[in-house]
Amino acid sequence: MGSASLALAACSRSQPLTASRTPALDMKGLDSGVAELAARAMPGVLGFGLMNLESGQFWVRLGDRTFPMQSVFKLPLGAAVLSEVDAGRLNLAETLTLTGKQLSPPWSPIADAWPGRAAYTAQELLIATVGNSDNTAADLLMERIGGPGAVGAWLESKKVDEVRVDRYEREVQPDVYGMASFRPAWKGEAAFSAAQATVAPERRRAAMLAYMADPRDSATPRGMLGFLRRFDTGELLSATSTARLLTIMRSTPRGADRLKAGFPKGASFAHKAGTSGTDQGLNAAYNDVGIFTLPDRRSYAIAAFLAGSTAPEKDRAALFADLGRLAARSVG
Repeated sequence: MGSASLALAACSRSQPLTASRTPALDMKGLDSGVAELAARAMPGVLGFGLMNLESGQFWVRLGDRTFPMQSVFKLPLGAAVLSEVDAGRLNLAETLTLTGKQLSPPWSPIADAWPGRAAYTAQELLIATVGNSDNTAADLLMERIGGPGAVGAWLESKKVDEVRVDRYEREVQPDVYGMASFRPAWKGEAAFSAAQATVAPERRRAAMLAYMADPRDSATPRGMLGFLRRFDTGELLSATSTARLLTIMRSTPRGADRLKAGFPKGASFAHKAGTSGTDQGLNAAYNDVGIFTLPDRRSYAIAAFLAGSTAPEKDRAALFADLGRLAARSVG
């Protein structure tokens, strides 16, 4: 499956493989290894991609299938924000002041701290968005640079296909559970959960299934690999902004038990995880994407998306750690 997808994608995108000084990917090992892990993930649907960033050689499973990104969207958002910095339209020292109408659903320590603290620099918000996955920080930054439409237009201008950013977190998260529009009184885990519980279980279930099928705020494994490669080659941002974003991605404490847990000692991983809530035993999205670098400095893009899992979180994490181990074996 992976090898066939590779050939089709390479032909359709006019991206022939180039001569490489690094070992070729173990395509047969990926075919069998990912198939086993995908069977283990059922009834969840597993999408996966791995790319050699030197040669461009890649392997994908369900490469053109859309998966809900959840907080993975904060990576392209962070890049779009730094593109505004590169263009001189935003200074990271700029202070943004949060109002009650700008609060977003959990996860959001910034919303929890409001109104005790309301002012943050753009730099603080960038770290909170990409490094700590704060929903309010993400929405505030997205609003500052022109909203979801501006992020989508930036992705299009950079020729990033199959990665969509369409809504604010304050729109997406209530939608997952069939809730009404978010309101400030719902800030914090307890209040949001209480509001969620007022929606009938059957309506919540239908809303979550609809969310998983919605093309908005989604990415394909192939599209995410393309984004990561353009990011790595400096096609998206200046060298300074690329380094800044990579530093935040490497420093995040979130998702450390996923792909990163399977990488060998000495490897570094600049990544962004994304996770939906679990309702009635169903988890809509469990994701991890990024660039891992081995001690010998070989770098690879990796993207893992799991939709519709009924497994406990510890089992999902273990599955992703095994994906990380398989990826490390497959690069030689």
